[in-house]
Amino acid sequence: IHSFCKKDDHNKENLFNSLNYDVAAKKRKKDLLNNKTKIQYFHQEKWIYVHKGSTKERHGYCTLGEAFNRLDFSSAILDSRRFNYVVRLLELIAKSQLTSLSGIAQKNYMNILEKVVQKVLEDQQNIRLIRELLQTLYTSLCTLVQRVGKSVLVGNINMWVHRMESILHWQQQLNNIQITRPAFKGTTFTDLPLCLQLNIMQRLSDGRDLVSLGQVAPDLQVLSEDRLLWKKLCQYHFTDRQIRKRLILSDKGQLDWKKMYFKLIRCYPRKEQYGDTLQLCRHCHILSWKGTDHPCTANNPETCSTSLSPQDFINLFRF
Repeated sequence: IHSFCKKDDHNKENLFNSLNYDVAAKKRKKDLLNNKTKIQYFHQEKWIYVHKGSTKERHGYCTLGEAFNRLDFSSAILDSRRFNYVVRLLELIAKSQLTSLSGIAQKNYMNILEKVVQKVLEDQQNIRLIRELLQTLYTSLCTLVQRVGKSVLVGNINMWVHRMESILHWQQQLNNIQITRPAFKGTTFTDLPLCLQLNIMQRLSDGRDLVSLGQVAPDLQVLSEDRLLWKKLCQYHFTDRQIRKRLILSDKGQLDWKKMYFKLIRCYPRKEQYGDTLQLCRHCHILSWKGTDHPCTANNPETCSTSLSPQDFINLFRF
């Protein structure tokens, strides 16, 4: 009898282990299928329907965090035409909209920011732009972390402190960048005729770039002080009315356009221009990057698209 009971317990144990194994195997298979479905769904639809209320077909409304997760910003930062657009959007979110993101969207935000920093460290371009972004984000987080307990940030406080430490580490990495001179010894910028140098400098839209360029060589310093250059820069970014309110005369009694420019940027926002932007279809209210296919029912979808600036994108989700 004792031997039989012992054998019976052994069979029960084997049966129990077998059932557990089958349940676990089915669960792993189900999770795998669900994960594959989610990944395929996420990569297939790189657009989002923007709705601001509940309907019979859709419950609730579209949020900023949902749009941020769905619009494939990770790939957008690899495109030089979209890079500045995404960085500006990250900066605006860091200033005032960080608490509007869900927990997943906040995590996605930090992951994209890390990829942006790594890209800048590799190609050594747009360093100042990312420094300003990191400083803006760090300042905002310092303010938000002090208000812990009032539901302003999603997640544990230690996680956000760790993220702030990562931001400081990225800032240090950017500060330690040493720009390497190219090995190519052909025609340089200073070898070009003065008219071409001035023509190229007129294409720069940031006055700080002009100042930096003027510090490279004495000849470029003279060109970077050209009054017509700074006048065109002021007229590009600001209206005549704004310029008339901030007139500054030099010692010679002439308008000092350079000083006026730096005074104007402290008072008014500069004009923003991007190679590629997010677009909203006025017919079907779908938001996507230019060139992204979406299920539009209009006869001519291209005529229905409206380009959105980074600020317009954020304003789209203010209800």
